[in-house]
Amino acid sequence: MDRITSFSVDHLKLKPGLYVSRLDFVGGNPVTTFDMRMTTPNLEPVINNAELHAIEHLGATFLRNDEKVKDDVIYFGPMGCRTGFYLIMAGELTSCDVLSKVKEMLNFIATFEGDIPGASPVECGNYQDLNLDMAKFYGRKYLEVLSNEDTLNIVYL
Repeated sequence: MDRITSFSVDHLKLKPGLYVSRLDFVGGNPVTTFDMRMTTPNLEPVINNAELHAIEHLGATFLRNDEKVKDDVIYFGPMGCRTGFYLIMAGELTSCDVLSKVKEMLNFIATFEGDIPGASPVECGNYQDLNLDMAKFYGRKYLEVLSNEDTLNIVYL
C-alpha cells in the first residue's frame, strides 16, 4: 500500500497554524484541503470530544451560512487525532485566501451565545456531548495563534 501524504509529515515539527495540506483535482477541478492545526501534536493535550463536537457544529453552521463561501465549502470537520480541523474548499487556494473567513468563524465560535445549532436528538447522533464554554476557549486560543504571521504557512505540507 502507498503511504498517504499526511503520514509523511513530521508531526514532531508541526505547530499550531493554518496550512494547505493538499491540493487535489476532482473531475479536473481543484479542491484545497486546509489543516487548521489548533494544538501542537504530541505535546499539548488533544481537544476533548465535547468541545471538538461543539466547534464542528458552530463552524459548519457559520461556513454554510456565509454568502461568500457557502457554495465553496465541501467539508469542515475534526481531525481524528483531535489536534484541529480540516476545511476542504473548492478552488486552488492559499492560507491567505481563507484567513479572514477562518478568523470570522473563530470569532463567531468564541462569542457564541445560546443553544448550539443542531443540538437535539433529531438533528445529531450525540447531541448531549457538546461543550460550548471550551469551544469558545479554543476559538479564542486559535484566533491568537492566527494573529501571529509566523503561524500562517502558505506552503504545502
